[in-house]
Amino acid sequence: MNTLLVKNIKSTFENKFKTELIMIFSPGRINLIGEHTDYNDGFVFPAAVDKGIVAAIGKSDSNSSVAFAADKDEILEFSINQIKPLAQGSWQNYLLGVVAEIQNRSKTIGDFNIVFGGDIPGGAGMSSSAALENSIVFGLNELFSLGLSKEDMILISQKAEHNYVGVKCGIMDQYASMFGIENNALLLDCRTVKSKPFEIDFKDYELILINTNVKHSLSDSAYNDRRSVCESIAEMLNVKALRDATEFDLDTIKDQVTPENYQKALYVIQENERVVKASKAMQEGDLKTLGELIYASHNGLQNKYKVSCEELDFLVEQAKTNPNILGARMMGGGFGGCTINLISKTETSSFKAFISEAYKEKFDKACSIYSVKLSDGTHLIN
Repeated sequence: MNTLLVKNIKSTFENKFKTELIMIFSPGRINLIGEHTDYNDGFVFPAAVDKGIVAAIGKSDSNSSVAFAADKDEILEFSINQIKPLAQGSWQNYLLGVVAEIQNRSKTIGDFNIVFGGDIPGGAGMSSSAALENSIVFGLNELFSLGLSKEDMILISQKAEHNYVGVKCGIMDQYASMFGIENNALLLDCRTVKSKPFEIDFKDYELILINTNVKHSLSDSAYNDRRSVCESIAEMLNVKALRDATEFDLDTIKDQVTPENYQKALYVIQENERVVKASKAMQEGDLKTLGELIYASHNGLQNKYKVSCEELDFLVEQAKTNPNILGARMMGGGFGGCTINLISKTETSSFKAFISEAYKEKFDKACSIYSVKLSDGTHLIN
């Protein structure tokens, strides 16, 4: 966790509000494998990371609430009795949505002040939104002794995103951010919302993220579109979700769906299988197989689910030419953001230099590269 960030958020709050405060850290997340499977009731393999949102929160001594987004230098003043989404809102709607969803559970909160900031790289697909939602619900639960469980809190965060932001996200991001365990990835069953931690020992390898620094405008609409395709095919197959379908099942309706939609459903069924295989490989310390599954995941995202983009594909193709990289794939919703790479520690610095130059030459813009450590989930900072 970034101690300088903690200091800054704390002092900003003290200068602005001069009241008692509590401090929360809520991490972003990576996902080793299992992309777009969460809203299909499937399996995913996320982990919380050491980058995230730091929030300072305290009771208000006036009869309005104030939120200050330190990174953007933007302020929102509102009354907790009149909550509705803002037409032009961005971060504001995550916050208002969490407050509204807490109230929908007949919990009473008073006015409060909050200051937050983060070190999750923007547009990296590391779920800064889930980290923000979790930091707010966790902070309000502490502040007003609401008695919410962590399970309650992530459902509140998810509903806020559905109803106030308009993204029909699955539960993975909120879950990984809330329940992360240091040095572990979580094999999460998105139907039961139960997970099994896997201690990660990558031995002589490490994870690096390469951010394309692009975000193609398709992302939200394409996300909701993919989701509705999956739901309609599950309905045709008479199953609750694609998690319950096999490739054999899908072939029985092949002539009733478009080739594109057939491929999308096929991707989800295969990706689900890959996650389960990846957990076995991890248990056996078989990094080579894990890497192959990660590459196969990208191939499916690129060619079947069609949520990749030229920049992501370029980074993965370059990784493939390097025998010291066991696996690479796009991570997150797609159309930009990061690739996740499992790379030999001895190779990291030379590959960073190589890929930075190659990317700049190809796209005339810089990529950004981060190393991440796996961390604990949302918690109070003492």
